[in-house]
Amino acid sequence: MRAKIIFSCAVLLGATLCAAAGSAAQQKKDYLSEVEADKIRDAYSSGPRILLYAQYAADRIKTIKYELAHIDPADKKRTERLNSLIVSYSGCIDDAADLVELGTEKQEDIREGVKELQAQIKEALPYLKDLAVNGLERETYKDNLEDAIEATQDAAKDVEKAVKENAPPPVRRKPT
Repeated sequence: MRAKIIFSCAVLLGATLCAAAGSAAQQKKDYLSEVEADKIRDAYSSGPRILLYAQYAADRIKTIKYELAHIDPADKKRTERLNSLIVSYSGCIDDAADLVELGTEKQEDIREGVKELQAQIKEALPYLKDLAVNGLERETYKDNLEDAIEATQDAAKDVEKAVKENAPPPVRRKPT
């Protein structure tokens, strides 16, 4: 009887550890490299994190442009790489938009990150829309591209809302 109880406890402990390890693995963003994830973790508030996500999204767009400019018909994994880059871009934009909402809610100073994200969106959205219409082999990444465009448009709305709600600090006048 005692052996059954010990065995049951061991099985329960093992299952709990497996579940904990699985949830920890899910928290890591699949679209970020280890170095990028470390930089995000090390950023002390939402503002710098938004800035990093905007930079990472810009890097993904730059890599997409490179991939499409250097087409190799013999490359069998190009479609997979393109889709992965587009999904990665969407993840960066989504997380940046979530941080914009969080920073606005907490009334953090996110102006610099919002400014960078806004500039990145203004550059990326026309490119993505053009890619949806004129992109080479667009059928292979059409669904992910539509998701990326939608994520970018949603992020643009969040950024505009944050710009309106997050007024600059008052300017102090010198006493005369």
